[in-house]
Amino acid sequence: MTRTKKPADDAAVLTSQRAARLYRLLSLLGDGAQSRSGLLKRLKLDLRGFYRDLEFLRSLGVEYSSANHRYALASDLDAALARLPFPDPGLSLKDAVQLAKGTTEAHRKLRRRIESITGPPGRNHVR
Repeated sequence: MTRTKKPADDAAVLTSQRAARLYRLLSLLGDGAQSRSGLLKRLKLDLRGFYRDLEFLRSLGVEYSSANHRYALASDLDAALARLPFPDPGLSLKDAVQLAKGTTEAHRKLRRRIESITGPPGRNHVR
């Protein structure tokens, strides 16, 4: 049985270097239509790496247009960046708990992630 790779699988191993390259690619695409050759040169990528990154962005739900070897984001840059995973920052559980104290959606998301590890708040819950 062959298992297809999900974006979450890739996100778990997303390196800081690749995240930086994907951010730069999104930023360039957000500036408007860019030629493939120009993107390859600016990103210092070969053709295979370029298409691998485009496929990864597509798997995350980032939409872009490509016509005549020119590429551009189909949505705004903020929407695309909201789909780009953040590489593992190497936090301890205690660090994550401290960062989860707040009222924004990002805080709630982090708390849910922590609770998926520790269980619901209670007697032995990390503070």
